[in-house]
Amino acid sequence: MRPDLQLIKQAQALLDEGMSQRESYNLLGARQTLNRLVAYCPDYAEGYNQRAFIRFLRENYDAALEDLDKTLEMRPDHFAALSGKGLVFFRQGRTELSHKALREAVRLHPWLKERHMVVKQPSEDL
Repeated sequence: MRPDLQLIKQAQALLDEGMSQRESYNLLGARQTLNRLVAYCPDYAEGYNQRAFIRFLRENYDAALEDLDKTLEMRPDHFAALSGKGLVFFRQGRTELSHKALREAVRLHPWLKERHMVVKQPSEDL
């Protein structure tokens, strides 16, 4: 079944608006827009991922993890969400979990900019 083109256009417009708001440091506006996106299109993983980024920037780490888990539930190969989890865990001082998530993100995307944060294990080739 082909997704409704209008649904896709509206979801993309909300995503673009939220990201534009984030880029201009309007984090409250971005959060509100991305909340609307998630409510409008609850099966769109990127809506949760982008909202997680806003929550991370606002230092609401538990809520960011909820959104990242939802993203990964829908898209287990979403390397940006895995990287996001690694960054959240790092900020929370959960180093082992941070390295595990970042290691998996780097496995999926070897040139990920956060790869420098992964502590290489003796038997590992990163």
